[in-house]
Amino acid sequence: MIRRLDLRGQTLRARALRGVVPRAELDVEHAVEKVRPIVNEVRERGVAALVDLTHRFDGVRLGSIRVPAEALDRALAALDPAVRAALEETIRRARIVHDDQRRTDRTTTVTDGGTVTERWVPVGRVGLYVPGGLAVYPSSVVMNVVPAQAAGVPSIAVTSPPQRDNPPGFEDLPNPTILAACALLGVDEVYAVGGAQAVAMFAYGAKDASGALVCEPADMVTGPGNIWVAAAKRLLKGVIGIDSEAGPTEIAILADDTADAAHVAADLISQAEHDPMAASVLVTCSVALAAAVEAELARQVAATKHVERITAALAGPQSGIVLVDDVDAGLEVVDAYAAEHLEIQTADADAVAARVTNAGAIFVGPWAPVSLGDYCAGSNHVLPTGGCACHSSGLSVQSFLRGIHVVSYTREALAEVAGHVVTLATAEDLPAHGQAVTVRFPGAEFPGAGFPGAGA
Repeated sequence: MIRRLDLRGQTLRARALRGVVPRAELDVEHAVEKVRPIVNEVRERGVAALVDLTHRFDGVRLGSIRVPAEALDRALAALDPAVRAALEETIRRARIVHDDQRRTDRTTTVTDGGTVTERWVPVGRVGLYVPGGLAVYPSSVVMNVVPAQAAGVPSIAVTSPPQRDNPPGFEDLPNPTILAACALLGVDEVYAVGGAQAVAMFAYGAKDASGALVCEPADMVTGPGNIWVAAAKRLLKGVIGIDSEAGPTEIAILADDTADAAHVAADLISQAEHDPMAASVLVTCSVALAAAVEAELARQVAATKHVERITAALAGPQSGIVLVDDVDAGLEVVDAYAAEHLEIQTADADAVAARVTNAGAIFVGPWAPVSLGDYCAGSNHVLPTGGCACHSSGLSVQSFLRGIHVVSYTREALAEVAGHVVTLATAEDLPAHGQAVTVRFPGAEFPGAGFPGAGA
């Protein structure tokens, strides 16, 4: 069901390790050319294109791309009380964590009369993407909306693909649980659009046949999606800000012989359940654990609901059991892999986790499975995939903030450093830069500048 890769006795550098660890082949660049015509259609035809594309790809003929407010209210009223309670607790915990991430402005005194203040300002409008497809993700509504709200974003819109198999009363709308989550969070601007066309809608906005703006352009789009969503983000980056090009989900588990094989297997299965392209990787120095996990996978997968999907993910080239000499070697492998989700199930797991440098999120010990982070840990589950955790972070309040430096200098403070500014401007052959300083000090001499102050 899952292949083995034996790296024992080998000493490989990070770049070489990246080439041998299991990884899904995801050709986003090829997908970019596929979505380019879709993006152009939305840019040129607006709402009409969104309606046609939704019918083509989702099998739904929309009467309106925007979800009526009363549908959000009905979805919340019809929500199972247990699901509502779980979502409310998820929201509460997410707010605790994300409210603590809000940065404060800081002023630094560089010299007497010279200060630089870093102001943190939220983006003006964001479009938040919530995937549909094989599963329903109201939790992704929470993970997108809560940090945007904590950052103080004034305009928030959510979009999610319409579903053909919704219950009566919610035909041709996103899943009602997603709508209910939006209502719980106070988001009333929701669209029934998915795929690359949704990213294009937020990038360019969308007008109807009369020229009225139905969806305003956004400054930024965030949220996970399929390869077409990732491709649209890549294509439109620069037109609109993006969080990341999220690919199929992935879990890596670093474990030794202290780990419980049943726990490890269950956690590998939990991520394989998302998608046939999902990656589940165990890195271990214990052959006995590897064998026990293989046995547990065979037993547990047979009892799961989504057997075919899980089996395809576990048997794919993106999944595997990697054997290493020891935990130190395992750390090198997981750092090279840079997993979206990394579990540490070893002796002294806290100390081992502290040595990890590349991961979207780290789950420490036997009682912190990835599923906890998916829902109720308080952390964010919108995380970098495909090895991008070596240079990118998960979604947070910071994702929606921009740092702006505010420079304030008195005449005396500028005079103190004016000679250095002029010297550097001259060294870079940008004399007008220096003149912008010297013009403020007529008659002054600036040694090394090659010219006297203005008016001398």
